Amino acid sequence: MASKTDFQRVEMTDCNSHGGEEAHQTTLFEYLILGGALFLCAITLPFSLILSLKVVQEYERAVIFRLGRLLSGGATGPGLFCVIPCTDRYTSVDLRTVSFDVPPQEILSKDSVTVAVDAVVYYRVYNSTISITNVANADRSTRLLAATTLRNVLGTKTLSETLVEREAISLYMKSVLDEATDPWGVRVERVEIKDVRLPVQLQRAMAAEAEAAREARAKVIAAEGERNASRALKEASDVMCESPIALQLRYLQTLVSISAEKNSTIIFPIPLELVRGLVGGKEGPPEHESTQF
Repeated sequence: MASKTDFQRVEMTDCNSHGGEEAHQTTLFEYLILGGALFLCAITLPFSLILSLKVVQEYERAVIFRLGRLLSGGATGPGLFCVIPCTDRYTSVDLRTVSFDVPPQEILSKDSVTVAVDAVVYYRVYNSTISITNVANADRSTRLLAATTLRNVLGTKTLSETLVEREAISLYMKSVLDEATDPWGVRVERVEIKDVRLPVQLQRAMAAEAEAAREARAKVIAAEGERNASRALKEASDVMCESPIALQLRYLQTLVSISAEKNSTIIFPIPLELVRGLVGGKEGPPEHESTQF
């Protein structure tokens, strides 16, 4: 950055040296033109004040050229200043922060996916003199450079990196733009990626992939739940085998819950020993008769 600045200073010094030689040859002619302009202003007072007095706002600066040459002392303002009609031309430069939208750019990512990306850039002019003398149109140049930089930077990123690393990409773009626009007197303050639009087919494919992943996770969770439930049932059956009366208590609890929810349901409990006798054909009274309710 320093080498570029030094190179530009050397070029400007050379240009000024050549201009100084030409100015030395035409100094008398310039003085005659300036004298004639001042004489016309004097004899047309106070009407010439309308053309001579100019005002720039607090956020503006005026870059004055006299006979095509930049006046020494840099930009003028804010407030009231005076120009010589017919010889002076001035350009007002706004020093406020300017924001603009980068048009959506069709970008081919590193993994060969086409996406449309748009961004917003905030910048301001910090040196009004070189923003006029070093570039024809600082605003248009900054806009074109921002669009080009957006395509170049995102072309080196994959789709996942573009979606996840937005903040890092914005900071890198800001540094690149700030370095490139520094010779124009422009300082880039902020760069933000607004939106990344994917093709419709890719969106459907990603949605199907995400849905399949969710279904797989749901099946795994359901299988784990069945496994835990089977373990709990096994432990409960072990407890009931150790205490036969526990099965009867569970049976009564089930009857209470059914009668509370469905009052119109009629239940006829049947002893298990009777069922065993009918199925197995065993005769004789059962060892333990169930109490009927």
